[in-house]
Amino acid sequence: MRKSRQAPSAGGNPRFHAGPPGPSEGAVTPEPLAVAFRLLARRPYSIAELRQALEKKFPHNPKVGEAVARLRELGYLDDREFAEQTAYSLAQNRALGPHRVRRELKARKVDYQYVEAAVQKAYQETPARELLEQALDKKLRAIRLPLTPMRFHSLCQSLMRRGFSASDIIKAVRARAELQPVAEQIEQVDLEGDSDENLKL
Repeated sequence: MRKSRQAPSAGGNPRFHAGPPGPSEGAVTPEPLAVAFRLLARRPYSIAELRQALEKKFPHNPKVGEAVARLRELGYLDDREFAEQTAYSLAQNRALGPHRVRRELKARKVDYQYVEAAVQKAYQETPARELLEQALDKKLRAIRLPLTPMRFHSLCQSLMRRGFSASDIIKAVRARAELQPVAEQIEQVDLEGDSDENLKL
């Protein structure tokens, strides 16, 4: 059993009156596990995402791997649960479409084997088509009708950026009487041609 070290007397020793200690005078470098707990207290992380954050703070430190392993053992890191919770929040709370949810999960470095199942499960409560209709309703309340072809195309692009499919968007806008006749002039290929650029925005 280690004996607790007694603090030396400060009498007559000028270094005990020189202000806060520097790195060589008692400063303690936090351990990766302690830092990981602080990060997780702020928000959830995927396994790879947290590992990357710790490796940035502790490069080439073997304790990073030990911290990640310990957190997985304790149940603080679980990509399946993280994917499902994140996908549900993005879909049901932010009304994002499946394509956007899928991209967000991949950006958060979720293990790919859990992505598709999480996306599918996220829309069991409210299907993506219903969320698309809600998003379209909200946008139509905020714009002046009738729309010019250019403004109509911009409307469809905004729905694409939210992650809804071009085919579903075409069906939704063509079903709206207030968007005729301009809605009949746009084809799915028109939106799909812009999709790669829109997804970057």
